[in-house]
Amino acid sequence: MTTTLLYDAFVLCLGEADHIFERGYVVVEDDRIAEVGAMRDLPEGRAFDTRIDCSGKLVMPGLVNAHTHTPMTLFRGFAEGVSLLTLDGWYNTIRTLELVMTADMVPAAVEVACAEMIRTGTTTFADQYFFMDQIVPAVAKSGLRAALAYGVVELGDPVARERELTRLDAFLEEVGNHPSGRLKGWVGPHAFFVDNSPETMAREKVLSEKYDTGLHIHISTTGEEDDFCRTHYGTTAVKKMRELGMLERPTLAAHAISIPEEDWNILAESPFTCVIAASACMRAGAEAAPTVGMRAAGINLAIGTDNVCNNNDYDLFLEMRTLAKLSSYREKRPGALPARDVLEMATAGGARALGMGDMIGALTVGWKADLIVLDQTGIGWTPFPANDPFTALVYSVNGLQVTDTMVDGKWLLRNRQWTTLDYADAVKRQTADVTRLMALREAQG
Repeated sequence: MTTTLLYDAFVLCLGEADHIFERGYVVVEDDRIAEVGAMRDLPEGRAFDTRIDCSGKLVMPGLVNAHTHTPMTLFRGFAEGVSLLTLDGWYNTIRTLELVMTADMVPAAVEVACAEMIRTGTTTFADQYFFMDQIVPAVAKSGLRAALAYGVVELGDPVARERELTRLDAFLEEVGNHPSGRLKGWVGPHAFFVDNSPETMAREKVLSEKYDTGLHIHISTTGEEDDFCRTHYGTTAVKKMRELGMLERPTLAAHAISIPEEDWNILAESPFTCVIAASACMRAGAEAAPTVGMRAAGINLAIGTDNVCNNNDYDLFLEMRTLAKLSSYREKRPGALPARDVLEMATAGGARALGMGDMIGALTVGWKADLIVLDQTGIGWTPFPANDPFTALVYSVNGLQVTDTMVDGKWLLRNRQWTTLDYADAVKRQTADVTRLMALREAQG
C-alpha cells in the first residue's frame, strides 16, 4: 500500500456532506481517498510514503467534462462563423473533413485534447467519435478516466447502418476488457431521428443492454428532432423516444436547448442527463438552454465543452463561468444559477451521468482519488473570506491555476508539468497531421 498526504490545504469536499476545511488534509491510499479532515485532527509524526505541503493551495474533486469529441482538436479553427448545431452547418464543414481524414491523424489530436483537460483540472470525460481503435490507446496513455462512445452516423443508409453497428459491437466488446479499468465503452448515436433512424436506434438500445452501458447523443439543438417526429409520428421526440424504450437506458444528451417544457417531467423520471455546453451554444448563435428550469424540474444536469471547433478550449472553469452568466442572462435575473449549483453540475452531475456517482465527484472516504490542486496565491481569489470559494471557482479563476491533477491516485500533472503526456510532441505531430489533412481536402476538390 502506498500512502500520500496532502496537508495544510484549503479542502473543498463537495458531495452530500459538503465539508470545507480551511486548513485541512487529504490522505490517499493507492487509488482511494482514505481520510479527509482538519489539520488539528492529524497526529504529529504520523508516517506517510509521500508528504506534500499544500499551503496556499485548494484541493477539490476533479471536474467531469460530460460531452466532447477529442479528435476534433485536429479541426480547431476550421469552422469559424459556422453553426455546428445544424445538420447543414456540421455536414458542410466538419463532416467534409472527417470524410478525408485518416486514422493515423487521430492519436496526436486526442493527446492534445487530453493534455489540455489535464492541465485545466478535468479528470473524467465523455467522448463521442469514431476511430475508437485510435482513441482508446491515447486516452489510456493519458491516465484520464473516460466514457468513450463509438459515434454512429448512418443517415438512413442500410449499408452504413450494418457497418457502423458491427464496428460498435466490436468496440464495446474490446473496451470492456481494457486493463486500465478507467475506460468504459458507450453507444454513441450522433443524433436520434436526424441521422440515426428508428431501426438503428432499436439495435443501439439492444447493444446498450448487452454491454450494460448508456447512450451518448446530441439532442434539441435547433428542434429538428421534434419537427421530424411531429411530422412523422404526431408527437415530440422525447415522447417517441419513450415509446421506443430508449429512455430506459442511461442517456447523455448534449445541448438540450429546445426540449419542450411539457417533456421535462418525462426526462426527470428517466436516467437522462442534459449536458449543457454554453460556449458552443453561444458561438453557434443558438438559444440558451433552459438550464434553471430543467434543474428545477429534477433533470440531472452536467457540463460539457463540446468540440473545440465550437468552443474553442477545454477549460471547464471558463465553461462554468460562461454557463452561470448565460443562465442569468436568459432568466433576466442575477444569480439565477448559484455558483455552488454550477460547481455541482461540473462534478457530481457529470459523475451521476456516467454511472460513477458513487465513486467520483466528491472527496469522500473510500471513493476514487480523482482530485485537483489549485494555487490560491494567484489572481482572483481575494479578498478572503468575502470572495467565497464557490464564487471564486466559478467566476474569478480559470483552469491555468490548477497545479496538480490526480486520477486513480496517480499524478497526471505535478507542479504544472504533465507526467503522462508530452504536449509539445503531440502538438508537433498534430500540426503535421493538419498539413496532410489540408492537402487531402485540396486533392478531393
